[in-house]
Amino acid sequence: MTRSRSPEIPLRTSGNLAAALTLAADGLAAVSRGHALDEALDQARQAASASMPSQAAEFAAAQDIAYTACRRLNLLDSLVHTLLARANPSIDPLLRAAVSELIDHPDRAHMIVDQAVTAAGARKRGAFKGVVNAVLRRFLRERAALLAAAAASEPVRLGYPAWWIARTRAAWPDDWEEVLAAGNGRPPMTLRINLRRIAPGDYLARLVAAGVECRPMGAAAVLLARPQSMASLPGFADGQVSVQDFGAQQAAPLLDAGAGMRVLDACAAPGGKTAHLLELAQCDLLALDLDGLRLEAVERNLRRLGLTATTRAADAGAPGDWWDGRPFDRILLDAPCTASGVIRRHPDGKWLKREGDIEALAREQARLADALWHVLRPGGKLLYATCSVFPEENARQTVRFLNKHPDARPLPLQLSADHTDGQFLPNQLHDGFYYALFAKPG
Repeated sequence: MTRSRSPEIPLRTSGNLAAALTLAADGLAAVSRGHALDEALDQARQAASASMPSQAAEFAAAQDIAYTACRRLNLLDSLVHTLLARANPSIDPLLRAAVSELIDHPDRAHMIVDQAVTAAGARKRGAFKGVVNAVLRRFLRERAALLAAAAASEPVRLGYPAWWIARTRAAWPDDWEEVLAAGNGRPPMTLRINLRRIAPGDYLARLVAAGVECRPMGAAAVLLARPQSMASLPGFADGQVSVQDFGAQQAAPLLDAGAGMRVLDACAAPGGKTAHLLELAQCDLLALDLDGLRLEAVERNLRRLGLTATTRAADAGAPGDWWDGRPFDRILLDAPCTASGVIRRHPDGKWLKREGDIEALAREQARLADALWHVLRPGGKLLYATCSVFPEENARQTVRFLNKHPDARPLPLQLSADHTDGQFLPNQLHDGFYYALFAKPG
Protein backbone atom coordinates (compact mmCIF):
# COMPACT_ATOMS: atom_id res chain seq x y z
CA MET A 1 0.00 0.00 0.00
CA THR A 2 0.99 3.59 -0.47
CA ARG A 3 1.50 5.94 2.43
CA SER A 4 -1.47 7.61 4.00
CA ARG A 5 -1.69 11.32 4.59
CA SER A 6 -2.60 12.54 8.06
CA PRO A 7 -6.25 13.60 7.93
CA GLU A 8 -5.83 16.94 9.68
CA ILE A 9 -7.93 19.89 8.53
CA PRO A 10 -5.59 22.90 8.52
CA LEU A 11 -6.74 26.45 9.02
CA ARG A 12 -6.95 28.71 5.96
CA THR A 13 -6.10 32.36 6.42
CA SER A 14 -5.78 35.25 4.01
CA GLY A 15 -2.05 35.00 4.67
CA ASN A 16 -1.66 31.46 3.37
CA LEU A 17 -4.62 30.72 1.12
CA ALA A 18 -3.19 32.12 -2.15
CA ALA A 19 -0.03 30.07 -1.73
CA ALA A 20 -2.05 27.00 -0.71
CA LEU A 21 -4.31 27.33 -3.75
CA THR A 22 -1.25 27.61 -5.98
CA LEU A 23 0.29 24.44 -4.55
CA ALA A 24 -3.02 22.58 -4.69
CA ALA A 25 -3.55 23.65 -8.31
CA ASP A 26 -0.09 22.37 -9.24
CA GLY A 27 -0.95 19.05 -7.61
CA LEU A 28 -4.27 18.78 -9.45
CA ALA A 29 -2.59 19.63 -12.74
CA ALA A 30 -0.13 16.80 -12.17
CA VAL A 31 -2.96 14.33 -11.47
CA SER A 32 -4.58 15.32 -14.77
CA ARG A 33 -1.28 14.31 -16.41
CA GLY A 34 -1.34 10.91 -14.70
CA HIS A 35 0.93 11.56 -11.71
CA ALA A 36 0.29 10.65 -8.05
CA LEU A 37 -0.95 13.55 -5.95
CA ASP A 38 1.42 13.04 -3.00
CA GLU A 39 4.47 13.10 -5.24
CA ALA A 40 3.16 16.08 -7.18
CA LEU A 41 2.52 18.08 -4.01
CA ASP A 42 5.98 17.27 -2.67
CA GLN A 43 7.55 18.43 -5.91
CA ALA A 44 5.45 21.60 -5.94
CA ARG A 45 6.45 22.35 -2.37
CA GLN A 46 10.14 21.91 -3.18
CA ALA A 47 9.84 24.13 -6.24
CA ALA A 48 8.10 26.83 -4.18
CA SER A 49 10.47 26.68 -1.22
CA ALA A 50 12.65 29.54 -2.43
CA SER A 51 9.72 31.98 -2.54
CA MET A 52 7.93 30.51 0.49
CA PRO A 53 10.58 30.11 3.20
CA SER A 54 7.99 29.50 5.91
CA GLN A 55 5.60 27.14 4.17
CA ALA A 56 4.39 24.56 6.71
CA ALA A 57 0.93 26.11 7.02
CA GLU A 58 0.61 26.68 3.27
CA PHE A 59 1.56 23.10 2.48
CA ALA A 60 -0.81 21.60 5.05
CA ALA A 61 -3.68 23.69 3.66
CA ALA A 62 -2.67 22.82 0.08
CA GLN A 63 -2.77 19.11 0.89
CA ASP A 64 -6.26 19.41 2.31
CA ILE A 65 -7.54 21.51 -0.60
CA ALA A 66 -6.05 19.16 -3.19
CA TYR A 67 -7.30 15.99 -1.51
CA THR A 68 -10.79 17.41 -1.08
CA ALA A 69 -10.83 18.54 -4.71
CA CYS A 70 -9.68 15.10 -5.86
CA ARG A 71 -12.62 13.48 -4.08
CA ARG A 72 -14.99 15.47 -6.33
CA LEU A 73 -12.77 15.98 -9.35
CA ASN A 74 -15.40 15.07 -11.95
CA LEU A 75 -17.83 17.55 -10.36
CA LEU A 76 -15.19 20.28 -10.56
CA ASP A 77 -14.38 19.32 -14.15
CA SER A 78 -18.08 19.67 -15.02
CA LEU A 79 -18.41 23.03 -13.30
CA VAL A 80 -15.26 24.56 -14.78
CA HIS A 81 -16.23 23.28 -18.22
CA THR A 82 -19.57 25.07 -17.86
CA LEU A 83 -18.08 28.26 -16.43
CA LEU A 84 -15.29 28.69 -18.97
CA ALA A 85 -15.89 29.26 -22.67
CA ARG A 86 -12.97 26.94 -23.48
CA ALA A 87 -10.38 24.96 -21.54
CA ASN A 88 -7.39 26.94 -20.32
CA PRO A 89 -4.57 24.80 -18.85
CA SER A 90 -3.04 27.88 -17.21
CA ILE A 91 -5.96 28.42 -14.84
CA ASP A 92 -8.19 25.31 -14.97
CA PRO A 93 -6.48 23.62 -11.99
CA LEU A 94 -6.58 26.84 -9.96
CA LEU A 95 -10.29 27.23 -10.69
CA ARG A 96 -10.94 23.63 -9.63
CA ALA A 97 -9.17 24.22 -6.32
CA ALA A 98 -10.95 27.53 -5.70
CA VAL A 99 -14.43 26.23 -6.64
CA SER A 100 -13.92 23.27 -4.32
CA GLU A 101 -13.16 25.70 -1.50
CA LEU A 102 -16.23 27.77 -2.33
CA ILE A 103 -18.42 24.67 -2.20
CA ASP A 104 -17.24 23.83 1.31
CA HIS A 105 -16.77 27.33 2.72
CA PRO A 106 -19.41 29.72 1.32
CA ASP A 107 -19.01 31.82 4.46
CA ARG A 108 -15.46 32.64 3.33
CA ALA A 109 -16.36 33.36 -0.26
CA HIS A 110 -14.87 36.88 -0.33
CA MET A 111 -11.50 35.70 0.99
CA ILE A 112 -11.40 32.66 -1.32
CA VAL A 113 -12.12 34.73 -4.45
CA ASP A 114 -9.64 37.40 -3.40
CA GLN A 115 -6.87 34.89 -2.74
CA ALA A 116 -7.59 32.93 -5.93
CA VAL A 117 -7.23 36.16 -7.91
CA THR A 118 -3.97 36.84 -6.06
CA ALA A 119 -2.77 33.33 -7.00
CA ALA A 120 -3.76 33.97 -10.61
CA GLY A 121 -1.63 37.10 -10.55
CA ALA A 122 1.48 34.93 -10.38
CA ARG A 123 0.56 33.08 -13.60
CA LYS A 124 1.22 34.46 -17.07
CA ARG A 125 2.02 37.89 -15.58
CA GLY A 126 -1.45 38.20 -14.17
CA ALA A 127 -3.16 37.90 -17.55
CA PHE A 128 -5.95 35.73 -16.12
CA LYS A 129 -6.78 37.59 -12.93
CA GLY A 130 -9.93 39.05 -14.45
CA VAL A 131 -11.06 35.70 -15.82
CA VAL A 132 -10.59 33.96 -12.47
CA ASN A 133 -12.48 36.73 -10.69
CA ALA A 134 -15.36 36.60 -13.18
CA VAL A 135 -15.64 32.81 -13.19
CA LEU A 136 -15.67 32.49 -9.41
CA ARG A 137 -18.20 35.29 -8.97
CA ARG A 138 -20.43 33.69 -11.58
CA PHE A 139 -20.22 30.40 -9.67
CA LEU A 140 -21.33 32.19 -6.49
CA ARG A 141 -24.28 33.78 -8.29
CA GLU A 142 -25.43 30.58 -10.00
CA ARG A 143 -24.20 28.07 -7.43
CA ALA A 144 -27.48 26.20 -6.81
CA ALA A 145 -28.39 25.84 -10.49
CA LEU A 146 -24.86 24.81 -11.49
CA LEU A 147 -24.60 22.16 -8.78
CA ALA A 148 -28.06 20.80 -9.58
CA ALA A 149 -27.27 20.51 -13.28
CA ALA A 150 -23.97 18.74 -12.59
CA ALA A 151 -25.64 16.31 -10.17
CA ALA A 152 -27.84 14.97 -12.97
CA SER A 153 -24.85 12.84 -13.94
CA GLU A 154 -24.49 9.80 -11.64
CA PRO A 155 -20.66 9.71 -11.83
CA VAL A 156 -20.55 13.41 -10.94
CA ARG A 157 -23.11 13.05 -8.16
CA LEU A 158 -21.33 10.07 -6.61
CA GLY A 159 -17.80 11.29 -7.28
CA TYR A 160 -16.38 8.26 -9.13
CA PRO A 161 -15.76 7.10 -12.68
CA ALA A 162 -18.75 5.24 -14.14
CA TRP A 163 -16.88 1.93 -14.28
CA TRP A 164 -15.95 2.17 -10.60
CA ILE A 165 -19.58 2.73 -9.65
CA ALA A 166 -20.73 -0.21 -11.79
CA ARG A 167 -18.11 -2.55 -10.31
CA THR A 168 -18.98 -1.55 -6.75
CA ARG A 169 -22.73 -1.88 -7.35
CA ALA A 170 -22.24 -5.36 -8.83
CA ALA A 171 -19.95 -6.51 -6.02
CA TRP A 172 -21.99 -5.12 -3.12
CA PRO A 173 -25.62 -4.75 -4.26
CA ASP A 174 -26.84 -4.07 -0.70
CA ASP A 175 -23.98 -1.81 0.39
CA TRP A 176 -22.61 -0.13 -2.71
CA GLU A 177 -23.84 3.36 -1.89
CA GLU A 178 -22.37 3.20 1.62
CA VAL A 179 -19.06 1.91 0.24
CA LEU A 180 -18.84 4.77 -2.26
CA ALA A 181 -19.87 7.36 0.33
CA ALA A 182 -17.24 6.08 2.78
CA GLY A 183 -14.60 6.41 0.06
CA ASN A 184 -15.49 10.08 -0.34
CA GLY A 185 -15.26 10.86 3.37
CA ARG A 186 -12.38 11.72 5.62
CA PRO A 187 -10.59 8.70 7.06
CA PRO A 188 -10.47 7.91 10.76
CA MET A 189 -7.15 8.27 12.55
CA THR A 190 -6.19 5.19 14.53
CA LEU A 191 -3.04 4.47 16.49
CA ARG A 192 -1.26 1.19 17.18
CA ILE A 193 0.45 0.96 20.55
CA ASN A 194 3.92 -0.61 20.49
CA LEU A 195 3.49 -3.28 23.15
CA ARG A 196 7.26 -3.67 23.41
CA ARG A 197 7.56 -0.07 24.63
CA ILE A 198 4.44 0.66 26.70
CA ALA A 199 1.31 -1.04 28.07
CA PRO A 200 -1.99 0.00 26.45
CA GLY A 201 -3.40 1.37 29.71
CA ASP A 202 -0.32 3.49 30.30
CA TYR A 203 -0.41 4.93 26.80
CA LEU A 204 -4.11 5.71 27.02
CA ALA A 205 -3.36 7.59 30.24
CA ARG A 206 -0.76 9.63 28.37
CA LEU A 207 -3.32 10.57 25.72
CA VAL A 208 -5.88 11.57 28.34
CA ALA A 209 -3.28 13.66 30.15
CA ALA A 210 -2.48 15.40 26.86
CA GLY A 211 -6.16 16.20 26.32
CA VAL A 212 -6.55 13.82 23.36
CA GLU A 213 -10.07 12.38 23.18
CA CYS A 214 -9.93 8.72 22.15
CA ARG A 215 -11.22 5.23 22.72
CA PRO A 216 -9.50 1.82 22.68
CA MET A 217 -10.25 -0.71 19.95
CA GLY A 218 -8.99 -4.26 20.22
CA ALA A 219 -5.79 -5.16 22.04
CA ALA A 220 -3.53 -2.30 20.96
CA ALA A 221 -5.55 0.12 18.80
CA VAL A 222 -6.76 3.59 19.75
CA LEU A 223 -9.28 5.55 17.69
CA LEU A 224 -8.86 9.31 17.97
CA ALA A 225 -11.97 11.47 18.11
CA ARG A 226 -10.15 14.13 16.08
CA PRO A 227 -7.05 13.89 13.89
CA GLN A 228 -3.73 14.94 15.37
CA SER A 229 -0.39 15.65 13.76
CA MET A 230 1.96 12.73 14.31
CA ALA A 231 4.57 15.05 15.81
CA SER A 232 2.11 16.08 18.53
CA LEU A 233 1.29 12.52 19.60
CA PRO A 234 2.70 11.60 23.02
CA GLY A 235 5.48 9.06 22.62
CA PHE A 236 5.50 9.02 18.82
CA ALA A 237 9.12 10.10 18.50
CA ASP A 238 10.07 7.53 21.15
CA GLY A 239 8.45 4.66 19.27
CA GLN A 240 5.60 4.07 21.68
CA VAL A 241 2.94 4.40 19.00
CA SER A 242 2.35 4.35 15.24
CA VAL A 243 -0.47 5.52 12.99
CA GLN A 244 -2.19 2.53 11.38
CA ASP A 245 -5.78 1.91 10.34
CA PHE A 246 -7.71 -0.57 12.48
CA GLY A 247 -8.38 -2.76 9.46
CA ALA A 248 -4.67 -2.95 8.69
CA GLN A 249 -3.99 -3.88 12.30
CA GLN A 250 -5.77 -7.22 11.78
CA ALA A 251 -2.94 -8.66 9.67
CA ALA A 252 -0.22 -9.35 12.23
CA PRO A 253 -2.45 -11.11 14.81
CA LEU A 254 -3.98 -13.26 12.05
CA LEU A 255 -0.56 -14.52 11.00
CA ASP A 256 0.17 -15.57 14.59
CA ALA A 257 3.96 -15.51 14.29
CA GLY A 258 5.86 -16.83 17.29
CA ALA A 259 9.27 -16.08 18.76
CA GLY A 260 12.12 -17.37 16.64
CA MET A 261 9.95 -18.07 13.60
CA ARG A 262 11.24 -17.27 10.14
CA VAL A 263 8.79 -14.73 8.69
CA LEU A 264 8.54 -13.13 5.25
CA ASP A 265 6.77 -9.82 4.61
CA ALA A 266 6.67 -10.04 0.84
CA CYS A 267 5.52 -6.53 -0.16
CA ALA A 268 6.55 -4.64 2.95
CA ALA A 269 6.71 -0.90 2.24
CA PRO A 270 5.97 1.40 3.99
CA GLY A 271 6.34 -1.05 6.88
CA GLY A 272 3.32 -0.73 9.15
CA LYS A 273 2.53 -4.44 9.10
CA THR A 274 6.23 -5.31 9.24
CA ALA A 275 6.60 -3.38 12.48
CA HIS A 276 3.39 -4.83 13.93
CA LEU A 277 4.65 -8.39 13.33
CA LEU A 278 7.86 -7.57 15.19
CA GLU A 279 6.01 -5.85 18.03
CA LEU A 280 4.03 -9.04 18.63
CA ALA A 281 6.89 -11.56 18.37
CA GLN A 282 10.69 -11.63 18.28
CA CYS A 283 10.86 -13.33 14.92
CA ASP A 284 13.48 -13.54 12.19
CA LEU A 285 11.82 -11.30 9.61
CA LEU A 286 12.76 -10.62 6.00
CA ALA A 287 11.03 -7.58 4.50
CA LEU A 288 10.98 -7.46 0.71
CA ASP A 289 9.81 -4.74 -1.60
CA LEU A 290 10.33 -4.17 -5.29
CA ASP A 291 11.08 -0.48 -4.68
CA GLY A 292 14.36 0.11 -2.85
CA LEU A 293 13.46 3.73 -2.07
CA ARG A 294 10.22 2.66 -0.37
CA LEU A 295 12.22 0.18 1.71
CA GLU A 296 13.96 3.16 3.27
CA ALA A 297 10.60 4.09 4.83
CA VAL A 298 10.41 0.58 6.33
CA GLU A 299 13.87 0.99 7.82
CA ARG A 300 13.03 4.42 9.27
CA ASN A 301 9.88 3.04 10.88
CA LEU A 302 11.76 0.14 12.42
CA ARG A 303 14.49 2.40 13.82
CA ARG A 304 11.92 4.68 15.46
CA LEU A 305 10.18 1.71 17.04
CA GLY A 306 13.38 0.00 18.18
CA LEU A 307 12.84 -3.05 15.94
CA THR A 308 15.10 -5.04 13.64
CA ALA A 309 14.49 -6.85 10.36
CA THR A 310 16.42 -7.74 7.25
CA THR A 311 15.30 -5.65 4.28
CA ARG A 312 15.93 -6.38 0.64
CA ALA A 313 14.79 -4.86 -2.65
CA ALA A 314 13.54 -7.76 -4.74
CA ASP A 315 10.59 -9.17 -6.67
CA ALA A 316 8.80 -11.45 -4.22
CA GLY A 317 7.42 -13.40 -7.16
CA ALA A 318 10.92 -14.44 -8.29
CA PRO A 319 12.30 -16.36 -5.28
CA GLY A 320 15.27 -17.54 -7.33
CA ASP A 321 16.65 -14.01 -7.08
CA TRP A 322 16.52 -13.69 -3.28
CA TRP A 323 15.55 -16.93 -1.48
CA ASP A 324 18.31 -18.80 0.36
CA GLY A 325 16.45 -22.10 0.31
CA ARG A 326 15.29 -22.03 3.93
CA PRO A 327 11.47 -22.19 4.06
CA PHE A 328 9.44 -19.66 6.00
CA ASP A 329 7.13 -20.43 8.93
CA ARG A 330 4.87 -17.49 8.14
CA ILE A 331 4.39 -15.37 5.00
CA LEU A 332 2.47 -12.12 4.69
CA LEU A 333 1.53 -11.23 1.12
CA ASP A 334 0.09 -7.71 1.29
CA ALA A 335 -0.44 -7.77 -2.44
CA PRO A 336 -0.36 -4.79 -4.80
CA CYS A 337 -3.94 -3.84 -5.63
CA THR A 338 -6.24 -1.05 -6.77
CA ALA A 339 -6.30 0.36 -3.19
CA SER A 340 -10.05 0.78 -3.69
CA GLY A 341 -10.62 0.18 0.04
CA VAL A 342 -8.42 3.11 1.07
CA ILE A 343 -9.47 5.53 -1.67
CA ARG A 344 -10.45 8.23 0.85
CA ARG A 345 -6.76 8.38 1.81
CA HIS A 346 -5.62 8.46 -1.84
CA PRO A 347 -8.51 10.02 -3.81
CA ASP A 348 -6.34 10.60 -6.86
CA GLY A 349 -6.47 6.82 -7.33
CA LYS A 350 -10.05 7.11 -8.58
CA TRP A 351 -8.82 9.05 -11.59
CA LEU A 352 -5.42 7.40 -12.10
CA LYS A 353 -6.72 3.82 -12.14
CA ARG A 354 -8.34 2.28 -15.21
CA GLU A 355 -10.84 -0.58 -15.26
CA GLY A 356 -8.31 -2.82 -16.99
CA ASP A 357 -5.95 -2.39 -14.03
CA ILE A 358 -8.13 -4.75 -11.98
CA GLU A 359 -7.42 -7.70 -14.26
CA ALA A 360 -3.74 -6.80 -14.58
CA LEU A 361 -3.36 -6.57 -10.81
CA ALA A 362 -5.25 -9.84 -10.33
CA ARG A 363 -2.69 -11.56 -12.57
CA GLU A 364 0.15 -10.08 -10.52
CA GLN A 365 -1.50 -11.10 -7.25
CA ALA A 366 -1.85 -14.67 -8.53
CA ARG A 367 1.78 -14.75 -9.66
CA LEU A 368 3.00 -13.65 -6.24
CA ALA A 369 0.76 -16.01 -4.28
CA ASP A 370 1.75 -19.02 -6.39
CA ALA A 371 5.46 -18.27 -6.10
CA LEU A 372 5.38 -17.69 -2.34
CA TRP A 373 3.43 -20.89 -1.62
CA HIS A 374 6.54 -22.82 -2.64
CA VAL A 375 8.78 -21.11 -0.06
CA LEU A 376 6.41 -21.81 2.85
CA ARG A 377 7.36 -24.76 5.03
CA PRO A 378 4.93 -27.61 5.67
CA GLY A 379 2.87 -26.62 8.70
CA GLY A 380 3.30 -22.93 7.91
CA LYS A 381 0.74 -20.23 7.16
CA LEU A 382 0.37 -17.70 4.36
CA LEU A 383 -1.82 -14.63 4.81
CA TYR A 384 -3.10 -13.01 1.62
CA ALA A 385 -4.17 -9.39 2.09
CA THR A 386 -5.29 -6.45 -0.02
CA CYS A 387 -6.74 -3.01 0.65
CA SER A 388 -9.36 -3.51 -2.07
CA VAL A 389 -13.13 -3.95 -2.17
CA PHE A 390 -13.22 -5.56 -5.63
CA PRO A 391 -13.87 -9.34 -5.59
CA GLU A 392 -11.52 -9.95 -8.52
CA GLU A 393 -8.65 -9.09 -6.20
CA ASN A 394 -10.09 -10.79 -3.13
CA ALA A 395 -12.63 -13.63 -2.87
CA ARG A 396 -12.05 -14.70 -6.47
CA GLN A 397 -8.32 -14.84 -5.81
CA THR A 398 -9.00 -17.17 -2.89
CA VAL A 399 -11.05 -19.50 -5.11
CA ARG A 400 -8.37 -19.43 -7.80
CA PHE A 401 -5.60 -20.11 -5.28
CA LEU A 402 -7.39 -23.08 -3.73
CA ASN A 403 -8.07 -24.55 -7.17
CA LYS A 404 -4.41 -24.12 -8.13
CA HIS A 405 -3.09 -25.46 -4.82
CA PRO A 406 -5.34 -28.25 -3.58
CA ASP A 407 -2.98 -28.87 -0.66
CA ALA A 408 -3.78 -25.40 0.75
CA ARG A 409 -6.22 -25.42 3.65
CA PRO A 410 -8.23 -22.22 4.28
CA LEU A 411 -8.26 -21.27 7.95
CA PRO A 412 -11.03 -19.46 9.87
CA LEU A 413 -10.34 -15.80 10.53
CA GLN A 414 -10.29 -14.47 14.08
CA LEU A 415 -10.95 -10.79 13.42
CA SER A 416 -11.86 -8.02 15.83
CA ALA A 417 -14.10 -6.11 13.41
CA ASP A 418 -17.14 -6.85 11.27
CA HIS A 419 -16.38 -8.61 8.00
CA THR A 420 -17.92 -10.80 5.33
CA ASP A 421 -15.70 -13.83 4.67
CA GLY A 422 -12.57 -11.78 5.30
CA GLN A 423 -13.79 -8.64 3.51
CA PHE A 424 -13.87 -5.41 5.49
CA LEU A 425 -15.90 -2.68 3.85
CA PRO A 426 -14.83 0.91 4.64
CA ASN A 427 -16.79 2.69 7.36
CA GLN A 428 -16.27 5.25 10.12
CA LEU A 429 -14.03 2.85 12.06
CA HIS A 430 -11.72 1.41 9.43
CA ASP A 431 -10.79 1.26 5.76
CA GLY A 432 -11.59 -1.54 3.32
CA PHE A 433 -9.39 -4.66 3.50
CA TYR A 434 -9.48 -8.32 2.56
CA TYR A 435 -7.80 -11.24 4.31
CA ALA A 436 -7.50 -14.94 3.50
CA LEU A 437 -5.36 -17.30 5.59
CA PHE A 438 -4.00 -20.58 4.26
CA ALA A 439 -2.17 -23.43 5.99
CA LYS A 440 0.22 -25.86 4.27
CA PRO A 441 -0.21 -29.40 5.62
CA GLY A 442 2.76 -30.63 7.67
